[in-house]
Amino acid sequence: MDVDDLVVVGAGVAGLTAALNAAERGMSVTVVAGARDGSVAGGTSTAYAQGGMAAVATDRGDSLDAHVADTLAAGAGHCDPVAVRSILADGPAAIAELVARGVAFDHDPAGGLARTREGGHGVRRIVHAGGDATGAHLHAALWSAVRHDARIAVRRGLIRDIPVVDGRAVGVIDDDGRFVPARSVVLATGGLGALWTATTNPPSSVGSGIALALRAGATVGDLEFVQFHPTMLFTPGADGRCLLITEALRGEGARLVDADGTSVTAGVHPLGDLAPRDVVASAAHHAMVATGAPCVFLDARHVPDLVRRFPTVTAGVRAAGFDPVRELIPVVPGAHYHCGGVLTDLRARTDVPGLLAAGEVARTGLHGANRLASNSLTEAVVMGLRAAETASEDRTVSARPCVGPTLPDRGIGPSAQVIRAAMTAGAGVDRDALGLRNALDAVVSGGTADTADMALVARAVVTAALARTDSVGCHRRSDGISQGDSDRVITARLDRDTGDLLVSPTVPAGDPVAAV
Repeated sequence: MDVDDLVVVGAGVAGLTAALNAAERGMSVTVVAGARDGSVAGGTSTAYAQGGMAAVATDRGDSLDAHVADTLAAGAGHCDPVAVRSILADGPAAIAELVARGVAFDHDPAGGLARTREGGHGVRRIVHAGGDATGAHLHAALWSAVRHDARIAVRRGLIRDIPVVDGRAVGVIDDDGRFVPARSVVLATGGLGALWTATTNPPSSVGSGIALALRAGATVGDLEFVQFHPTMLFTPGADGRCLLITEALRGEGARLVDADGTSVTAGVHPLGDLAPRDVVASAAHHAMVATGAPCVFLDARHVPDLVRRFPTVTAGVRAAGFDPVRELIPVVPGAHYHCGGVLTDLRARTDVPGLLAAGEVARTGLHGANRLASNSLTEAVVMGLRAAETASEDRTVSARPCVGPTLPDRGIGPSAQVIRAAMTAGAGVDRDALGLRNALDAVVSGGTADTADMALVARAVVTAALARTDSVGCHRRSDGISQGDSDRVITARLDRDTGDLLVSPTVPAGDPVAAV
């Protein structure tokens, strides 16, 4: 049986970057690109990313030290400073990588890369493409490059298991039970926002990579840190992906107000509407509670050249029946980005040899307890490149036999609707022990094997949230009684014999590499 040097699970920016660079290193590569039906872009969060990529431009008065400081501040003291500096230092090279792949970033009148500012950033360092369609432009360029690279095979379908032989990952098993052997596997499956009823993520973002990693024996961490974007378009009765209203609007002067027209963030944070996302999302949530209104509002009526600069937002808001040029935009916090994930070192290695992870599915230590806006695409490119390098180093590993791999019994879970309702009710912007326990009871109930992985990931997130009693970053406990755990990484592993989650707040937040 032929053995690939690398199998990439996922077709977002991290996975496609890894695949392209591995192929250029002479490796045999297979990309598994999600479900068989629907477009590849529609199944990845990359394509919906609006804001851009954060990277330092020293000729604009910026510096790596300033970008690091903004990231550490947003991460609420929970980042790994070594990881932050290492990844952000490669930000300019990540931009250059994408330009070489054909990404047409927007330029300013002087001919340089246009840059905007978003929440938590002290300067304008966000590069963008297509105004507010950065992710779509990135994905289109990278996907075209993959499809035209004869060295890369593309499979459609879902991955159900990562078999491990003698302690090493040996490939993947798809949803038809077919075994694809490989010397290395990269998980690049994105996040888990679709575990909540309303989210900015596509329906496929249910944490499948975390489930695969747990079942393969890998350690995960910081799962409780789920970032709710403060400005998702309010859609009554929403069930699924809702329009993201990019933070760059506030960077260009839009204001967030409550139902009475009062600033949502006045007196909350020195940066006001450009405070870190956890602060703004919490302020919006509390404004809704205080006024009894179902939403707050974004006033973008005075943003210069709104329609040209933000075509995606303008079209989406108008399709919902509002004109952002003349009307306030109704918004609510929505499940957006997972700051935790599969624990990796700075070479994308997990603690299962042969298994790598990059992008939103991974916990590198960059984001801490709350991601700084537009650091995610930067991290995805940087760590995708590093994953390819690591896999190249491992290509001499002898193929391990995997005799008769079959789909394992993963158990059962409640319906997807029950899981989403439970997570929304008990694990939202504000949390308490009662709500979290109710959510846990709901997601461990029986039902169907089709949602077993969703249920496992939801259970892991809620269990971690219960274990962290301190309010830190985007994990806010309304009943919090500090036990001094704010500087610890809560990790989890799956006991594959019993199905129990083994949770332990024992890893120092600043030392993820030591945990791997």
